[in-house]
Amino acid sequence: MRDDDVVVVGSGVIGLTTAVVLAERGRRVRVWAEEPARGTTSAVAGGLWWPYRIEPDELVSGWALRSLAAYREWAADSGRTGVRMVDGVQAQTRLDGLGPWAAEVPGLRAATPEECAGPGLWARLPLIDMPTHLAWLRERLLASGGTVQERAVGALGDALAEAPVVVNCSGLGARALVPDGEVRPVRGQLVIVENPGVRTWYGRVDPVSHEATYLLPQPGGLILGGTSRDDDWSLEPDPDEAADIVRRCALVRPEVAGARVIEHRVGLRPARSAVRLAREVRDGGVLVHNYGHGGAGVTVAWGCAQEAARLATAAS
Repeated sequence: MRDDDVVVVGSGVIGLTTAVVLAERGRRVRVWAEEPARGTTSAVAGGLWWPYRIEPDELVSGWALRSLAAYREWAADSGRTGVRMVDGVQAQTRLDGLGPWAAEVPGLRAATPEECAGPGLWARLPLIDMPTHLAWLRERLLASGGTVQERAVGALGDALAEAPVVVNCSGLGARALVPDGEVRPVRGQLVIVENPGVRTWYGRVDPVSHEATYLLPQPGGLILGGTSRDDDWSLEPDPDEAADIVRRCALVRPEVAGARVIEHRVGLRPARSAVRLAREVRDGGVLVHNYGHGGAGVTVAWGCAQEAARLATAAS
């Protein structure tokens, strides 16, 4: 074991981004994950930057805006990074209903009646093709001397036995691994269809139900969503929910109704009352927690990674 060794537990967007930051700061980083990145919840995420159902407000703004700045830079090489800047509308949303981050988003404004029926906001935001982005993060990690090991982690103490610093980015796995009973699944279902020509994104969240309506044009097809079912562990697509998703999206863009379905996806967002980004001493080593991001992991990944790296560096 070397003093600069770090083990990052988890290979989703939070884990890989944290590992990249640490490796590029000169640490010898190993990522431990039971599943490769392509098998994580991050890989099936829609990929739109937007602070969604994530706390605490006073910290989220900074994390999200630092991530936004990084994504805007990476969009210049979208073919490699998977990040594109795309115009779209967040319906049924007003500026005064958002957190302090909204005032810092370039170009965010009230949508015109032509852009959105009813109140809404127009913005040009990062829309991230997650399989491409996760592969790029992995390549960036390897280029900086890091490694990725597929191995089950039965206890955080196992990692602490092999490195003086461990960063726990285990997402939903933190429920058993920490253990942290506050972590719970929020089930999301998506339908991917052949894109009939939709070039802008659209989002609308129903504040009183588990439903959301969004259309996200990605290279592999048009992503239609979605659902947010608390404490639902099922990974099986529900045909009735899928039909309802298509129906809701077709009310926004009628051409979607006849689009050929390519794929159904289900992911379990790792939700918590607030993100846990903190340091503790355990088993003679230092443990930095970075989990509980719910459906906004992509939105805050870079900002949270920088803070986790700061805690890990200060700890050692």
